[in-house]
Amino acid sequence: MPYQLYHLLAFLVSALVVIWTTPHVKTIGIKSGKVDKPSDRKVHQRPMVRLGGVSIFLGSLIALLVVWWSGGFGILPTETEWGIWGVILGGLAFFAIGLADDLFNLSPFVRLLLQIAFATLAWYMGVHIDFLSIPFGGLVQMGWLSLPITVIWLVGMANAINWIDGLDGLAAGVSGIAAVVMLVVTLFMQQSAAALIAAALAGGALAFLRYNFNPAQIFMGDGGAYFIGFTLAGVGVVGLVKTTAVTAVLLPYLILAVPIVDMSAVILLRLRHGKSPFMADKRHLHHRLLQAGLSHRLTVLFIYALTLWVGSLAVAVAGIPSGIAYALGATSLLSYASWQVWKHAR
Repeated sequence: MPYQLYHLLAFLVSALVVIWTTPHVKTIGIKSGKVDKPSDRKVHQRPMVRLGGVSIFLGSLIALLVVWWSGGFGILPTETEWGIWGVILGGLAFFAIGLADDLFNLSPFVRLLLQIAFATLAWYMGVHIDFLSIPFGGLVQMGWLSLPITVIWLVGMANAINWIDGLDGLAAGVSGIAAVVMLVVTLFMQQSAAALIAAALAGGALAFLRYNFNPAQIFMGDGGAYFIGFTLAGVGVVGLVKTTAVTAVLLPYLILAVPIVDMSAVILLRLRHGKSPFMADKRHLHHRLLQAGLSHRLTVLFIYALTLWVGSLAVAVAGIPSGIAYALGATSLLSYASWQVWKHAR
């Protein structure tokens, strides 16, 4: 089977599993009372099951197992195989942390400690950032800094996706778009194994929108957000940052720029106002757009357009044929979305 078909298989299997399992997960959540209740900080108006991440995790895992059993991963070099296992097992661990929080309300300190521990384990398995790109200065070897930088990246992205999960369909859509871009770029960079993980994640996240787009029937919860965030960050490391091309090292940060910038801006604003950077509030981009008078759906669609735009820039920077054309098309789409935002804002 041509290797491209394995990626299509991973995408489709993950999507079908999510579509089939999500209603069952919702039923279990309702019966067990595991729901997210409305509050002053939250936008939804009725209790919502927050276990949808179970479906996304199962979809991605089953898809990868099917591809693995059918020989889609082929014979990987030892270092590459350990890195792929590091992403898969690390994703499982982060999903477990989030699911435990969804079920038992873990303290922020316990969550962070567990995340750091499992991110460190992933680093030992081969998911590590060895280079950083300096503008006009080439690549700089990280040496002993590889561990803390990698842990910050993996833990930070897991929480960044969790932080933007504030509106129906927002985190799933942004993650799905980012995963598709990651799939395209890793395939172009001939990182087929990493691309398979991206394909499975893209299928699961986008299929979840069937039940999560406004008006949502179910939320992904911390389990889904942590799993998606870690996996995207991990694929970026083993599929792109591992290569020595300066542009490849920059790509994961560009593809995931929307959640990265949103999280960074919120932390800085909280610190500026003398508050804990981990204390939840309504300073996120989606909150500000809602406060400006935009509808729920227009806010989400605008952030989708923004995510697609930075993804198209990554495609162009990677040197993919017609990448500039894609970037121009995405720029036009973002311009139209921005005009709609301006028109509807107070």
